[in-house]
Amino acid sequence: MNSIPRLRFAHLPTPIEELPRLSSTLGGPRLLVKRDDQTGLALGGNKTRKLEFLVAEAQEQGARTLISAGAIQSNHCRQTAAAAARFGFECILVLTGDLPARPSGNLTLDHLLGARIVNAADRKDRDRILQESFDRAAAEGKKPYLVPYGGSSPTGALGYAFAVEEAMQQGVEADWFVFGTSSGGTHAGLILGQRLFGYKGRILGISIDESVEWLQENVSALATKASEKLGERIGFAPADVAANADYCRAGYGVLTEAEREAVRLFARTEGLLLDPVYTGRAAAGLIDLIRKGFFKKDETVLFWNTGGQTALFAEKYADIA
Repeated sequence: MNSIPRLRFAHLPTPIEELPRLSSTLGGPRLLVKRDDQTGLALGGNKTRKLEFLVAEAQEQGARTLISAGAIQSNHCRQTAAAAARFGFECILVLTGDLPARPSGNLTLDHLLGARIVNAADRKDRDRILQESFDRAAAEGKKPYLVPYGGSSPTGALGYAFAVEEAMQQGVEADWFVFGTSSGGTHAGLILGQRLFGYKGRILGISIDESVEWLQENVSALATKASEKLGERIGFAPADVAANADYCRAGYGVLTEAEREAVRLFARTEGLLLDPVYTGRAAAGLIDLIRKGFFKKDETVLFWNTGGQTALFAEKYADIA
């Protein structure tokens, strides 16, 4: 494991904190939060763990430019732009959706960090425009490295395999890890880490925008490929992936009353800020499951706060309070 290229710039280990007032308010199990919103890179987030491995791989390949894609308020793109600035890469970001006349939230930070923005107004054009941007950079001698969407590749997933080891070393015995899942890298890393380091609890991803079937197929395949990076193949089947897609029917980035309540509840009981898209939706799922009695009262549930609070300052979500 020590032979895997890695740059260590995340602020680790991230704290694990009790959420007693939230637990009391919900009448549920003991609640903890893993503060991956405090990983340190340009206001932090879960992608920083992945970028420690991805940027190291880019350096090893002699790349000079990092290229990635995401939504207009992408936390992944903000952290990628920050990593590029820190390690001397150019950065090109292909952002989907309508670019606002006045940037706010993560988009403001993308510009501040020096990224060049390429717009793909329609999401179905994203992959084509991303490939065109990559090919153009290569033709210009910029030696591009493609940082996968969400940092979700076998290399990126390693960040969360080792995060499981970190959490276990902090001495907290949680019966559940609950978190938001979308592109699958965090999810794949967690189930790989569970197998590698012997975590005995259960891992549940609350889908942000994908079906259970998609997550099971893609996360299991990604976890298997990530294990091969460590020199020994560990096979994962779709049944090894636990996911819940009951809370994503409104669509990606669409703020419903459930997300609004979750963000407010975390803020007003624990002073903890979530984001409207990822942790807000994951927390909405967590809250609903607690109210339905999904978790036992004597269990300990660790909610993985993957960051993204900068999106709270986007004009799109100005009414969240």
